[in-house]
Amino acid sequence: MGLVPIFLWCLMSRSDDLEQLLAPVVVDQGCVLWGLEFSTQGRRSLLRIYIDADAGVTLEDCERISRQVGAVLDVGDPISSAYTLEVSSPGMDRPLFRLDQYVPYIGLPISVRLRAPYQGRRKFQGWLMGIEDGDIVLRVDDTEYLLPFDGIDKAHVVSVFAKESAKEVSEVKQRKGVNNINRTINTWKSKRGKR
Repeated sequence: MGLVPIFLWCLMSRSDDLEQLLAPVVVDQGCVLWGLEFSTQGRRSLLRIYIDADAGVTLEDCERISRQVGAVLDVGDPISSAYTLEVSSPGMDRPLFRLDQYVPYIGLPISVRLRAPYQGRRKFQGWLMGIEDGDIVLRVDDTEYLLPFDGIDKAHVVSVFAKESAKEVSEVKQRKGVNNINRTINTWKSKRGKR
């Protein structure tokens, strides 16, 4: 299996365990656990928790949840090394952790970093055109890519501020249904095998 895959599996397993432990704590405080990132840097670790709520997230929400999560982590002690805990809202450039989180952003620009290179690159930024069989369809310039969700290391929404970008968002949303007919997709699966 190799050291890198084992290390990534351990981090993913740790993140999943932490999410299962902390999601009820966040929900009890009136918010939703949008996602979390756990990383180790030398002897210290960083646990970054993203929370969301229908009415938005306030500084007080972050402080309250940070105290509650800190208490649960102190009692359960799932992180054996020293760590820093950060609690924040996902923000405008919100990270995307689960496939269902992509759906509201169809027709909007996103940035994706793959775990392994595809066509010589790992980073893609383009328009999220849809989801097909658990994969995302991303349009970059005039090319569409079908990227397996399991192959995505990180992804986030790209903020749109300029008038030209807002106009393009509108045009993409109008075309997205028609765009599924008679198109050529660069498929990562066909080159790398279904994961």
